[in-house]
Amino acid sequence: MEINEDIVIVGAGIAGLATSLAFHRLGVRSTVLESSDSLRTSGFALALWTNAWRALDALGVGDSLRQRSLHFTRFQAFSADSGLPTAEISLDADDKPMDYDSRCIKRQEIVETLEKELPPGTIKYSSRVVSIEESGLYKLVHLADKTVLRTKVLIGCDGVNSVMAKWMGLQKPVDANRSAIRGYVEYPEAHGFEPKFCAYFGGGVRIGFLPCDDKSLYWFCTFTPSALDYDENIEGSPTKMKQFVLSLASKVSKEAYNILERTSLDSLYCAKLKLRNPWDILKTDNIVKNNTCLVGDALHPMTPDIGQGGCSALEDSVVLARCISEAIFAKRNLEEGQLCKRIKVGLEIYAKERRWRIFSLISTSYLVGLAQESNGKVITYLREKFLAQFTIETMLRMGDFDCGRLLT
Repeated sequence: MEINEDIVIVGAGIAGLATSLAFHRLGVRSTVLESSDSLRTSGFALALWTNAWRALDALGVGDSLRQRSLHFTRFQAFSADSGLPTAEISLDADDKPMDYDSRCIKRQEIVETLEKELPPGTIKYSSRVVSIEESGLYKLVHLADKTVLRTKVLIGCDGVNSVMAKWMGLQKPVDANRSAIRGYVEYPEAHGFEPKFCAYFGGGVRIGFLPCDDKSLYWFCTFTPSALDYDENIEGSPTKMKQFVLSLASKVSKEAYNILERTSLDSLYCAKLKLRNPWDILKTDNIVKNNTCLVGDALHPMTPDIGQGGCSALEDSVVLARCISEAIFAKRNLEEGQLCKRIKVGLEIYAKERRWRIFSLISTSYLVGLAQESNGKVITYLREKFLAQFTIETMLRMGDFDCGRLLT
């Protein structure tokens, strides 16, 4: 069975849902293909910086999500070696953008909020893509259930191990030689922690935590396995994962240790960190090709050191929808061939607008991670004297970006 669709989006994660919603706000219909049989709400939480909230406001869901999260303006960094403070920034009304906003929010609340704003039937569940082929100006998307979708625009939002990226010819993401264990803690009553970002850097480890709301905390522990006594076999055992991360926290901070110790075994997640070679992003053909393009982690997986993975995906969605919609609405009553050519121009504008921003995010995140975790007397001295402060300032600076409105 062959079905005609103007725009097909592969993946119903944050990137895919935000992209579909951006099109919907502009009056353009899209179809989202999701391989799972329901909305994927796995994952714990993520920090959203000012750029993400600007994008969410453009999508019309910013205020709704703000009501479920805590705003933080204070940032503290400590040495993971000594536990001593190395940097602190407290933003007041005089030294932050007028619309500055940083919060940590549950991933489930983000995807559910985006999904509820979409027209019924937008997401097609249990729709696994098995192959893609060219058909003149169109793409034929073959699904596991034998359905074939014929589309003018195909958008890959299918994550780090993207089938779409592979089909477009991109190299696989490279290993950052680091790993991350993340966790989420629910307290029966108010946890009592200030709404602030708190992190410990050094000795091959980076541990941080921040509250989502009055009763929940999100924490992360990224580390360099080669610098530690780390056995990769623990990744299949939540009990061993917890023992490992507690052994790291015990050397860092009693406060951090207590938070991690309260984490239940089903609220732990471990993954190796990967990133796209930033030089690949500068090639337009790696972002868009023959009316096919990539968004979010499918395009630009990056290390989490400046917290911009999810934020940049939201930027992508707004910019992409704006560029394609401008192409579609610039001239009405175009025949199919002319319309596809105009969409191609819009996609190329998207690629040119995003590539340097993405390049800088991937590169900055990787370099910041090296500075945060590296061993050695010289780097430790530099980190404790000024690199920790520089790291916080960099996170704030990279987050002070405006992707613009959906309508120009």
